[in-house]
Amino acid sequence: MAMSVQPDQRRPALVVIEHEHDTTGQDRIADQLRRRYGGDYDVVDERSGAAGLTTLESMRERGLQVALVLCDQPPSGSAATDAVFGQVKQLYPEAKRALVVDWGAWADRETADAIHRLIALGKIDYYALRPWRTPDEYFHRTVTEFLLEWERAVSAAPREVTVVAQRWSPRAHELRSLLVRNGVQHQFHPSDTDEGRSALASAGLEDTTAPVILLHDGRVLVDPTNSQLADAYGVSTTLGDETDFDLIVVGAGPAGLAAAVYASSEGLRTLVVERESIGGQAGSSSLIRNYLGFARGISGAELAQRAYQQAWVFGTTFLLMNELVDLTDEDGWHVLTAADGQQARARAVVLATGVSYRRIGVPSLEAFAGAGVFYGASVSEARAMAGEPVYVVGGGNSAGQAAMYLSRYAGSVTLLVRGASLAESMSQYLIDAIDAAGIRVRLRTEVVDGGGAGRLAWIELRDRETGRTRTEPATGLFVLIGAEPHTDWLPERIERDQWGYLLTGPDVMESHAAQRWPLDRQPLMLETCVPGVFAVGDVRRRSVKRVASAVGEGSVVIQQVHQVIAAADRP
Repeated sequence: MAMSVQPDQRRPALVVIEHEHDTTGQDRIADQLRRRYGGDYDVVDERSGAAGLTTLESMRERGLQVALVLCDQPPSGSAATDAVFGQVKQLYPEAKRALVVDWGAWADRETADAIHRLIALGKIDYYALRPWRTPDEYFHRTVTEFLLEWERAVSAAPREVTVVAQRWSPRAHELRSLLVRNGVQHQFHPSDTDEGRSALASAGLEDTTAPVILLHDGRVLVDPTNSQLADAYGVSTTLGDETDFDLIVVGAGPAGLAAAVYASSEGLRTLVVERESIGGQAGSSSLIRNYLGFARGISGAELAQRAYQQAWVFGTTFLLMNELVDLTDEDGWHVLTAADGQQARARAVVLATGVSYRRIGVPSLEAFAGAGVFYGASVSEARAMAGEPVYVVGGGNSAGQAAMYLSRYAGSVTLLVRGASLAESMSQYLIDAIDAAGIRVRLRTEVVDGGGAGRLAWIELRDRETGRTRTEPATGLFVLIGAEPHTDWLPERIERDQWGYLLTGPDVMESHAAQRWPLDRQPLMLETCVPGVFAVGDVRRRSVKRVASAVGEGSVVIQQVHQVIAAADRP
């Protein structure tokens, strides 16, 4: 018989559904979990899928938290496991879920098929190998990683930063998005809730309507600028005494961070300048599942934070929340000027400014930016959509990832695509997952109007084939369409195409800029029409709009930077 465990109301639970099997003297999984995690989590052990679901339903009714559900395959086969995990996802969509398999079971066709199917359908996050010794640190590493992911996403534990603001404040949305994209853990309390009123009262700000930031060390910021907020959590927004570098990287997305890691690790004095947040457009992705080396997937913000830390450890200098306004040449140096007047110079420059999502271009909807209309995945707003009708505009991978993430919370999610199919721009694994999650896909459809009282309440959709329109309720509209390269600040002498993407390598010599190329050698593969100024990632013409491709270009460009610097050093 399974042990009867009454979960603590205050602690999250780890639920194990381990069917009867020959343990050959080994502890059951629940026993190992209790020894390792029992001080902080309640471990609930059931011996069948039916019993496990009954327990989970009871826990849900009592408002208990569940962080992790582990379930092995019953003797009756994989169909039963599919049903169990399908129900678990409905009961606790935020809990991490894993199929427990024996070591080597991936060679069994039925087990492998079950793993592939459950992951593709979004019913499990990954699989876990059954521990076969005590302690089995490989097993515990898997569990610990699951718990860290869960804690980051949903835990109600106190955070380093607390945001208190009106529920649909556009400025509060901007500040929270900034925190999320920079990997800063925070909690949000609407100012009209008991928690919000209590937090404001403790800071002596009961009558404040502006967003308030409370830091764990007692500091209080009222409607801070982005730079003030960044300074508060320890990010440098001003240059020190050093202003001369071997390389300046403009942009801290995947391409720019990769360039910084490789440049600094190879001894180049490197500065990275970023106008918004670490990670660029990729930083808003809730889950990137096809990036090499992360089998369970990784959020764009976490990937960017890991790269940021990696570059920092190698000695990269970062200057964040600074918008550049000019790039000039002076005595063999490239000089960059920021909007606040700060200047730095380098022997080479890598432009990795990336792209921004295009605005939807509907005036009535722009009035609700940050109050129901969001550009990018906006992970910070997903929980506020619980039970609400939500729409995602876009047909690429970022839109698909956003739709999947929102489906955990929203009452319904509809993906709106202007084109005739998803296959033209979305990876097949995402198309399959969207179908399995019950997300509606409406092709050849565009948003033409919307409205509400203080926040978005409805949108008007138009069928691009028939021209017919219809109005539907909508609490959230997440826009992930097209891209606009951030190159308008660059001098005219740096050639770009009609859409603003930077020309590099052979494209330079096929353009009008070929007449201005000053050297005997040809431009290097990633070099713009200005010697020593390179472009990588999404901002470059003909680039592949994928994170892995951007990282590849960011690493490859450093070899070309070395060539330019070495040539300049030769007498």
